[in-house]
Amino acid sequence: MRPPESSFRPPDPLNAPAFDHYYNLDYDQAIQEFDQVLHRHPDDPFALNHFMTAILIRELYRMGALNSGEYSNDNFIGQAHRPADPRVKEQIKGLVERAEDLEERALKSNPNNIDALYARGATRAEFSLYTALIERAWFSALRNAVGARHDHERVLELNPNYVDAKLVVGAHYYVLGSLPWGVKMAVSLVGLSGSKDKGIEYLYDVAKGGGESSTDAQVVLSVFLRREHRYDEALGIIRGLILLYPHSILFALEEGNLLRAAGRAPEAAAVYGRIWQAGREGHYAGLHYELAALTLGDLLRDRKDYGGAAAAYDEVGQVSQPDPELLQKAELGAGEMYDLLKKRDLAIKRYQAAIGPGGSAALTQTARERIQEPYHGPP
Repeated sequence: MRPPESSFRPPDPLNAPAFDHYYNLDYDQAIQEFDQVLHRHPDDPFALNHFMTAILIRELYRMGALNSGEYSNDNFIGQAHRPADPRVKEQIKGLVERAEDLEERALKSNPNNIDALYARGATRAEFSLYTALIERAWFSALRNAVGARHDHERVLELNPNYVDAKLVVGAHYYVLGSLPWGVKMAVSLVGLSGSKDKGIEYLYDVAKGGGESSTDAQVVLSVFLRREHRYDEALGIIRGLILLYPHSILFALEEGNLLRAAGRAPEAAAVYGRIWQAGREGHYAGLHYELAALTLGDLLRDRKDYGGAAAAYDEVGQVSQPDPELLQKAELGAGEMYDLLKKRDLAIKRYQAAIGPGGSAALTQTARERIQEPYHGPP
């Protein structure tokens, strides 16, 4: 469900197109438009939060930290990404301080100012995301997440119909409800509780509520439903988002990822193939659609179609400006497939290509090891 234009705050005609560009991953255009809204409403924390969020999510996309597959289990905690731009980090922290100053001043005048409470909770939630995925500061992230939850719970106490506030609260309920029993008990001692079912219920409320957080709720809901193996529900949500935001490579890829997780590999392969072809035809201009070929290679590799996997990995290098780390993964993957196919000369060429600049040190080391010793498959 796409939120109606009247849902966006502050009331400005540029908000709707800015959000449309944002969810279609045209971050540069979205940031320009959110910046214009902010210049027209410099003292509005909603305008400031939108601008800050777009900058944060653009940086996370650049870092490669928006792959939903990482969040379908708990591996994301140890998942390393390329480092954030120091200038962007300082910009985000400055915007957070500016937003909090506006919100605190409003709450000092009226502690029950619902919009100010909601805005402060939103700022804290975004800063929690920043500290978790960019600073990797988990305790700081948790502290900000708890602060966001408290703010939005207070909003719901004051106005139970303020549905957007259920996004942060619902996500928090689900996360705490997913913790091991012993950790849940420890958390309950400090007054926090969780419930996966209640969390998902709240997220459905936001998704159907038509507010400005409706799309975000659908994205979070699809991730949680995937964790719960409720693949058909998640697919329905993602396919709806693809119709609304057809240029989002992330939504398009997620359809394939869900099909793959559900054990529907041929359908997933067809989705990845369509994305690759659409990218070649210019549909995902400026986005890294080569991820579809890499993911297809991984899928075919799992199915022991080593020739098909090698061909898919080789397609990544056909993109004019591929992401360096994606290309490195593809070169390494192709080399391993050629080793399994007993084509050692081709394998060595791919390993040598994987040693080039711009990739990760860990993958480079693996490629060097493969040159010395052929790959024989997983242990």
